[in-house]
Amino acid sequence: MSLHGLIAEFENSEELLHAARSARAEGYRRFEAYCPEPVEGLAEAMGLKDSGVAFAVLFAALIGAAIGYMLQYYALGLDYPINTGGRPLNSWPIFIVITFELAILFGGIAAFLAVLILSGLPRPYHPVFNVPGFERVSRDRFFLVIESADERFDEERTRRFLLSLGPREVSEVAD
Repeated sequence: MSLHGLIAEFENSEELLHAARSARAEGYRRFEAYCPEPVEGLAEAMGLKDSGVAFAVLFAALIGAAIGYMLQYYALGLDYPINTGGRPLNSWPIFIVITFELAILFGGIAAFLAVLILSGLPRPYHPVFNVPGFERVSRDRFFLVIESADERFDEERTRRFLLSLGPREVSEVAD
């Protein structure tokens, strides 16, 4: 049996936030927090960086808008031009609706795919799923896992550190 890490169970979000800040201050970099509700400031306490989803959405939306505009310009201005009322063939006001809609469509698809890919989903199995009591993370418990892959991880020292934070319980997470 190989060790994935150590998991500490907390009663509320304030304890989890304090534990995440303490773990970061202690020098741990490979740890995860699991909670049933959003915890304000947890991402900053864990030192998480911007994921790049916003950039992917912006890039895809601009591509979608360009495709929408060029498709309409080709269809109405080059392939089958009909000059009504003396307007120019690339009259942009009539192209706005489809251009906007394709920007939204491409941006939405990019957001979905970026979140899916960057978060590593779908993930049918993770070692923490086998920890007794972990199913309560979806109801009323908060967990902090320090992974054994962390360079500062030493099983005994990490266990003492987690116990010093006052959790309900500290358990091993087997791979």
